[in-house]
Amino acid sequence: MKKSSVYNRDVILVMAASFFFMFSTMFVTPLVNGYARSLGASATFAGIIVGFMSVAALVLRPIAGNMTDRFSKYGLSFAGGILILIGVLGYVVTPNSELLLLFRLINGVGYVLDTVCMTTWLAYLIPREHVGEAMGFYGLMNALAMAIGPAISINIYQTVGYRHAMLLSALSALLMVVMIQFVGQKGQVEVQTKQKHHFKIIQKDALPVCFLITLFALPYFATQADIVTYVAQRRIDVAVGSYFLIYAVILLVLRIVLKNLFDRVCFCWWLLASTVATAFYLVMLAIMHNNWQMTLAAAGMAVGYGIIYSVLQSTALLLAPLNEQGLASSTFYLGMDIAMSLGPILGGVIDSALPVRWYYPVMMTLVPVIILVYAIYHRRLNNAIHNH
Repeated sequence: MKKSSVYNRDVILVMAASFFFMFSTMFVTPLVNGYARSLGASATFAGIIVGFMSVAALVLRPIAGNMTDRFSKYGLSFAGGILILIGVLGYVVTPNSELLLLFRLINGVGYVLDTVCMTTWLAYLIPREHVGEAMGFYGLMNALAMAIGPAISINIYQTVGYRHAMLLSALSALLMVVMIQFVGQKGQVEVQTKQKHHFKIIQKDALPVCFLITLFALPYFATQADIVTYVAQRRIDVAVGSYFLIYAVILLVLRIVLKNLFDRVCFCWWLLASTVATAFYLVMLAIMHNNWQMTLAAAGMAVGYGIIYSVLQSTALLLAPLNEQGLASSTFYLGMDIAMSLGPILGGVIDSALPVRWYYPVMMTLVPVIILVYAIYHRRLNNAIHNH
């Protein structure tokens, strides 16, 4: 008998909606600094505005995780989408940088709610034995949005200006809000589950995942912030604007090829492949002199970060009990928030303290730390695949 697909209408709608809310958020990210300065903000205050969303996310993640385990996933995702929409429309109409900071906070609260709630909602819709496969495609939607959003926004704002460009971000948030209205299963929480729930900061079983995603994501976000400057300082003649688009295309191909292996292959093999690929792309970026080497680096990043992102996301959910899936998701994203905040800072410290050629060799020191964390928690991580 032919096996029925896990990708029913509800699953496809949630995945598509996740693309649109992530696209909306990532679209405005490269514009906020310049926009704030055009509104009269100093360089310092503009930097505060840009980073404020990540700082807010660090504080709000546990709250979002606990709420997701107690309330409707649809209701919280809807609230998050509305807050993102209000935040982006606020960017468009704000007369000064002080209000821009407020709308950045509103945008950030919506982003935190949607990242945690929609991940957990998708896991709720999928049979547990297919969580890895589903999270692979969900991670792909996020990765594509994170790569395509900034690339489009940079090109559009140069033609139509900041305010008009941000209307596309608002439209994307609106599409997300509309799309989830057609999802049949709203992700309601059973009454007895609510009664047993206590507020927690993290999901302790998923803590190793938090550590690992932080380590893998640090060089990713440092590269996202600094690769253009890095190429300019080294005077390398490469099409650096295409780097993350190449990354996204290669990740798309890999995800199609891997299919349902995320639910069948032990964590240790994913960790090994991604650690080797991380070392590889850091070396390629360190020695890069042409577009071929840049393409190889993007391919290495697709395996070293893009694949392990999905594996760690599903592993966090598999390690946690069913009544703490939201908290497990927030613990995963907590590691992402730390890396998103510290990655550019780490890159800036290296760049200011050492010659630019040492930028990626210093990042290589993260590789043995990854191996150490895995060595400490390998039994727990390898056994996650048996928790279907």
